[in-house]
Amino acid sequence: MKYKLGDFVRFVDEKMEGFITRIIDDQMIGVTGEDEFEIPVLASKVTLVHGYKPAGTEQAPSTGIEPQILQGEFKTKGIYLGVVADAKANAVVHFNLLNDTSFQLLVTLTTDKHGFKGEYAGVIAPKSAFKIYSAQLADLQLWPKFLINILYYTTQNIEAPAPLSFSEKFKAKDFSGNKKNLPIMNQPGWLIRLDEADLVIDPQRLKESFFKTAEEKVVIDKPQREVDLHIEKLRDDYQFLKSAEIQRIQIAHFTKALDAAVVHQLPEIVFIHGTGNGILRHELHKVLSKHPKVQTFMDALKEKFGYGATRVVLK
Repeated sequence: MKYKLGDFVRFVDEKMEGFITRIIDDQMIGVTGEDEFEIPVLASKVTLVHGYKPAGTEQAPSTGIEPQILQGEFKTKGIYLGVVADAKANAVVHFNLLNDTSFQLLVTLTTDKHGFKGEYAGVIAPKSAFKIYSAQLADLQLWPKFLINILYYTTQNIEAPAPLSFSEKFKAKDFSGNKKNLPIMNQPGWLIRLDEADLVIDPQRLKESFFKTAEEKVVIDKPQREVDLHIEKLRDDYQFLKSAEIQRIQIAHFTKALDAAVVHQLPEIVFIHGTGNGILRHELHKVLSKHPKVQTFMDALKEKFGYGATRVVLK
């Protein structure tokens, strides 16, 4: 199939266009338009619209000449996978190989999809990034195992490290941390390091660690007067979380903020939980009804929050 996830296409027989967000099989694809609905369609019924390129797909043309880098400035570490959502089709993520070293990298990516399939092979220049794979977020549990092999190359008088081999079957927990600003690409995403940084032992810090006391003072930050419990405000990776995990995170954040409000002797605090199916609101009210430091609680200002927030008055 000539199409890839994230490609921008136009329907042949209808006045519709959108981004490819699913490869169903060799003949069928899923296309998502501005209404955010995915439509299954024959690949033969759409045509590629040129001009749109997802983040990370552009690579400077190779001149065949390696840029000269002074030996003192030569960087030997810094190879990552940067995972970013497509700028237009949020249901699609792109895996980018980030080369923050001074080596040219000869890179291959193979997956175990339907046996073994070569997905990418190419040369990635120093201090550059290139998209090597795309995937549908909803299919995370079905993503194939990745096998990345990397050879280092330079014309300079510097010894190249041994070839790097990385094999991983990604799971939702691999994207449980917050997004970071990706090197080279300078945009938010999940960063996975492929080459380990050299371990540097600081003798002074090691010595000091032997004399640290077992107990350290815990500092509890003062919470805001209004605490938003919507999961997209608490975690960057909420697309990968199941409903039970989302509720657990929301309740834990609620409990932490409530305890902090008690410690700082706030007179009241508002928790914004939304309306939804009412389960989260019910769980919060169950905790509040038994809390010894809660004087009373009620729906917060309806003109501002509707029925999606609870005001808590503390003793």
